[in-house]
Amino acid sequence: MKILVIDVGGTHVKALVTGRRTPVKIDSGPTMTPSTMVAELSKAIADWQFDVVSIGFPGPVRDGKPAREPWNLGAGWKNFDFEKAFKRPVRIINDAAMQALGSYEGHNMLFLGLGTGLGSTMIRDGVLIPLELAHLPYRKGKSYEQYLGVAGYERLGKRSWRKHVETVVALFVAALEVDYVVLGGGNARHLNDLPPNTRLGENANAFKGGFRLWDDGPVPARVVKARQKRTGPNNRPHERVDG
Repeated sequence: MKILVIDVGGTHVKALVTGRRTPVKIDSGPTMTPSTMVAELSKAIADWQFDVVSIGFPGPVRDGKPAREPWNLGAGWKNFDFEKAFKRPVRIINDAAMQALGSYEGHNMLFLGLGTGLGSTMIRDGVLIPLELAHLPYRKGKSYEQYLGVAGYERLGKRSWRKHVETVVALFVAALEVDYVVLGGGNARHLNDLPPNTRLGENANAFKGGFRLWDDGPVPARVVKARQKRTGPNNRPHERVDG
């Protein structure tokens, strides 16, 4: 089975299919509607063969469909029929959850996406739990996303932003009782010293997560079980999961 994975972002839409190494990228932004995305992407991947589609959507997903319109894109996503548009079976998941799925290496993990906003997902013993932590209140009437997102980075400066990342990671680890944290998203590259039991994710993990969506039934409730020991004090997993 060949799987087309689409990672929808506020700046770009990236796509990769089974058997290829290099993704295709098209511009997105506030005028990008789902029909526009399908049309432009279909042109860019006209010679690709695929059987099913995975979509990472930048917003909450309920029952396999976008639950609300995305902040940084055009309108029409919530009620769009992706299966009709692609003429293939489609599975949709939150974009942070898709990258978390590709980053998972067993036990209890928290994924935080440090991008335009703040994505969050937890996986506990193989069960994927999408979270919406970004807009919860943090400090001075502002949310976690307003501190850790790109606007917070620009307002605070690199040094102060890094301190808030460290503080927030510690708060979430204590509250959610996870074994390790994966920090993904474009702004994760600005971090030097990582908090304990934390590692950086890779953008390619979003595609890996999209491929994994088709491993275990119609809903990504379970992921491939890991066979490694717990993450060690050097912040690196002892053994990677297959998949």
